[in-house]
Amino acid sequence: MPDSIGANVIPCLLLAAGRGERMRPLTDETPKPLLSIKGKSLLAWHLEALNTAGIQDVVINHAWLGQKIEDALGNGHQFHLNITYSPEKTALETAGGIRQALPHLNTEDYFLVINGDVFCPHFPIEQLLNTLTVLRNTQKPILAHLIMVPNPAHHPEGDFDLLDARVSENLSGQGEKLTFSGIGLYHRDLFKNLAIGKSAKLAPLLRDAMRENQVSGEKYTGPWHDVGTPQRLQELNAAHE
Repeated sequence: MPDSIGANVIPCLLLAAGRGERMRPLTDETPKPLLSIKGKSLLAWHLEALNTAGIQDVVINHAWLGQKIEDALGNGHQFHLNITYSPEKTALETAGGIRQALPHLNTEDYFLVINGDVFCPHFPIEQLLNTLTVLRNTQKPILAHLIMVPNPAHHPEGDFDLLDARVSENLSGQGEKLTFSGIGLYHRDLFKNLAIGKSAKLAPLLRDAMRENQVSGEKYTGPWHDVGTPQRLQELNAAHE
């Protein structure tokens, strides 16, 4: 484990409950996060990176074909990790899935969340974990720290504005409009008003926190891909490293 992050090791939740409608027919028999790039599933790429970063405890939520995810990954020992699962009878949307997984995460404050369907093979998780020291020492609690990326061709309008590490829905043109990567640090209090087992979207919670200036972020310019269509998956497999 890297010495620099020893005090900042937190659990990670990998979001893997989506149906992957846009990836059909590939996802008719295979959960989207188990689709492979360069011979490894999307989830395996994440798990190997988490192990390298020193993270030990991982929770994976699932719904569609969730048993196949458990069968493929087991308890995580093949990745030198401890994996537990947060099954959902029907997908609870992002915030609902996070709320249901909180007891498994067993954290007093922050935890890492990564979308299971993004491909970001060189993302510096260790560097992100060092941000925890700053987050924990802010006078007003930061409820989310989002990794933002340049807007991809399929999402040119972006999601939120970033200015001086502050993320907001609208900074009147002062910030840079970027896309949320699906990678972020969250404080458990962001989800405290949600009921367990109820479907809930993440964006409204983030927007409420943004209005209270409780969402920070940073821009990441390394390789990042939202593996949202069969064509994108094919292109990634055909690309040379």
